[in-house]
Amino acid sequence: MGLKAAVIGSAFAALARTAAAAQPGAAEPVPAPMRDLVWGRLNFLHTTDTHGWHAGHLQEPQYSADWGDYVSFAHHMREKADRDGVDLLLVDTGDRVEGNGLYDASSPKGEYYYDIYRQQDVDIICSGNHELYIASTADGEHRYTVPNFKENYIASNLDYIDPESGEKTPLAQRYRKFQTKNQKLDVVAFGFLFDFTGNANNTVVQPVRETVREPWFQTAIREETDVFVVIGHVGVQMLEFKIIFRAIRKANPLTPILFFGGHVHIRDATTYDARSFAVASGRYFETIGWMSIDGELERKALSTDTNFSFTRRYIDNNLLGLHYHTGLDANTFPTEHGRNVSAMITSARSALDLDYAFGCAPQTFWLSRAPYPGDDSIFTWLEKDVLPDIAVNPARADVPRLVIFNTGAIRFDIFQGPFTRDATFIVSPFLSKMVYIPDVPYAVARKVIGLLNNAGKIVAESGSESGSGPSFPRDPRFMANPEQLVIHESVIHELPVSNAANGGPLLDTDFQQKPLGDDGAKPTGQRPRLTEGYTTHDDIGRDGDDTVHQPVNFYVVPNCVQAEVGLPPAVEGKENQGGDFPEKVDLVFLDFITPLVLVALKFAGGGDYTEGDVKLYVEGTFTELMAGWIEENWPKTC
Repeated sequence: MGLKAAVIGSAFAALARTAAAAQPGAAEPVPAPMRDLVWGRLNFLHTTDTHGWHAGHLQEPQYSADWGDYVSFAHHMREKADRDGVDLLLVDTGDRVEGNGLYDASSPKGEYYYDIYRQQDVDIICSGNHELYIASTADGEHRYTVPNFKENYIASNLDYIDPESGEKTPLAQRYRKFQTKNQKLDVVAFGFLFDFTGNANNTVVQPVRETVREPWFQTAIREETDVFVVIGHVGVQMLEFKIIFRAIRKANPLTPILFFGGHVHIRDATTYDARSFAVASGRYFETIGWMSIDGELERKALSTDTNFSFTRRYIDNNLLGLHYHTGLDANTFPTEHGRNVSAMITSARSALDLDYAFGCAPQTFWLSRAPYPGDDSIFTWLEKDVLPDIAVNPARADVPRLVIFNTGAIRFDIFQGPFTRDATFIVSPFLSKMVYIPDVPYAVARKVIGLLNNAGKIVAESGSESGSGPSFPRDPRFMANPEQLVIHESVIHELPVSNAANGGPLLDTDFQQKPLGDDGAKPTGQRPRLTEGYTTHDDIGRDGDDTVHQPVNFYVVPNCVQAEVGLPPAVEGKENQGGDFPEKVDLVFLDFITPLVLVALKFAGGGDYTEGDVKLYVEGTFTELMAGWIEENWPKTC
């Protein structure tokens, strides 16, 4: 693979001179050294956790291709599969909504999104948890996405409750059996969601452990097939996939089983045995996943001697990379369908006024690429500047308050430059409101932030799992961002951002770098400056990324941060020195974490607070309040 990758420097630089970003105003794509895709007999393109980013990343050149470009890319890849007599399937594993103005800015939400997304011909598709948080969003999935994809949509452990009849039925078919186009391979496919409990009351999620015992599932895994494909909104290291794997493998000792995951927003891959392979393909339409399997796939050829080879790639959503993998250029790559989809996105963005700027960010604030606390952390900015100003109830303005903010409510970085209407939803896509419990004893309230940030340890050690103590009503890790659900070597790292004098990292040992520059050549021995990005280390190795990047840091942040408003400053740990701290405070927090705050108060000795004690603190969603603060405090022009 190193030899193949080494020859592409000059060709890629030549592509850079003719490419253009798909959306007006998007950053121009950037060249980089690359690894080839490895084709097999059965191949897959995979998207997950796109969260409405179908216009691409307008401010990040390495991810600036849009959904129309993906439509063109898939078209060319299918043509290649047809020419070679192999098969290509497209897969999506959910969380297509919430996280970008293209979905969130319309009223009702998704007014343009459903028609845009359906333009891609996805072969196997399932739901994520974000399709289910709000009843109206689940209704949209039922009314639009399921009919748009018909038999391709699979809901193995998800039911929908009709609002008029109250009848509970599967959101879609429980599994799908079909044949591939070119080789007529039999595929049995399932579509799962992890054991999610935060769904709206018009949906029901059956725990995976129960689902695999259902008669229909036991029948399905005994179908005659050449390969099982399990897609799911599940991290590939999570227990739910392992339960499914064990159930299928028990009935099928030799059949290959392919898993496509998501939810935890990381690039990841693993194997459960020598005949299984699992891939997760990142987040926010930064990544298009690739998996291939080769070998004697026909079930009649299966024996204990049959061997399979699996490969994976994490493809940057970079237009130049899409050109490279198809062997095309800016003139030959776009299809008419792809151009039309890009035009749909442009029109929708214009109708939603997503480029309207509330103000100009004076610097870049990072979600996880800078340590917290720190001046470059988005959470320090919130804690010090934003929350004290927006968490104000005029009737209680003189009452000291602790303002708790769960870090998972922020989903992306703020880049220096215009902060647009689109950016408000990119950074904070949810409908969360600020609520409070009045007059909580300070001695109790001050303990809540620590309890929330150590909630996982509390669950494990307090006896709450066995019912002998207070229990958290949902997994406390959901207070933070999904990337932190799986502490995995591929993402949690603190590497030097620049570890070479010329800005380039030490390259992987399997990759031989050819000089790359505007003219395709640089003096021998001088390495190029690489774009910062993913340098994934998964269970398979370090060669998964299609693009060689300069590594970036990932810093773990707490579940919650807290702003103290109207309290005297702490003095070197002597917190109540002089007795000048208030007897009582208002405890302010986002409504999303209400059940967790109530339990934390109980742990803190505050007694039995209930949801009846929780009141609205300030009108408007946090997203609206943040946009208003920016409009008032940041300059209008950059």
